Amino acid sequence: MAEQPTGASGFAALAEADAPVFETLVQMTLDTFERSGLDQETYLLARIAALVAMDASAPSYLLNIGTTAEAGVPLEKIQGTLVAIAPVVGSARVVSAARAIDDAFGLELPAEDEQ
Repeated sequence: MAEQPTGASGFAALAEADAPVFETLVQMTLDTFERSGLDQETYLLARIAALVAMDASAPSYLLNIGTTAEAGVPLEKIQGTLVAIAPVVGSARVVSAARAIDDAFGLELPAEDEQ
């Protein structure tokens, strides 16, 4: 039986295009935009809202906010979405999302003690 990679090498294997995890993710998202019946901006903002609600990791934001920016959705709409969902998901999730976005894009957000 072949030895399975562990640790950093295991994560590196996931990053390869032929990794079953990523193939599954691609298959899950194919045609969801068309099936949603939403316009592109609403669809992308809904995905970002869902990421906040799920306390997603930085790479998830990198992919989705990058796609949103490529589609021409202004940053103000993303910020507005975060404001709109804050009362529902809670301030902790929105702050966590801001930190994950910071990590994803290498932004310099102020430390908590600087706010």
